[in-house]
Amino acid sequence: SLGAVRGRMLLWFVGMSFLASWLVFRDPALDYRVIVVGALLPDLIDGPTGHAGVAHSLLFSAVLLGVVVLATRGRRRLRRTLVALPIGTFLHLFLDGVWSNREVFLWPFAGTDLGDDRLPSLARGLADVPLELAGAAVLVWAWHRFRLGEPDRRRTLLRTGHLGRDLVS
Repeated sequence: SLGAVRGRMLLWFVGMSFLASWLVFRDPALDYRVIVVGALLPDLIDGPTGHAGVAHSLLFSAVLLGVVVLATRGRRRLRRTLVALPIGTFLHLFLDGVWSNREVFLWPFAGTDLGDDRLPSLARGLADVPLELAGAAVLVWAWHRFRLGEPDRRRTLLRTGHLGRDLVS
């Protein structure tokens, strides 16, 4: 159920998608809020069924990227913001280990039957606990690394999704 999804794997996806995108891009102007939304999106879409579905496929993230690119043609600033959404969904696939489920990950190229496997974030059970703790640890690290205890920096991140340019090293 969606309620079960909301209570599961939040910190893992939030913390690790933030960290991965920071490590790859090192871009203070990337909208980290949108990346996090993207990282939660596949579970929000497929969550009501409780099963890994189309939103957990590689095709879903690729089509989302294509839609963003086409819809933002000539609008560079909007594109820069919205491209973070498919970045987040691609990160979700990696963080969820969906590639190990060929039917879902390669849908429809490996066949049109998605199977009936539960959402990975529901199927792991207690194995989620260390992942959630890792996500929490990353968020604590980010709080200190990006000095989010300072109200102005926190407001900027919450309002724009951006980190302080002076903190890029």
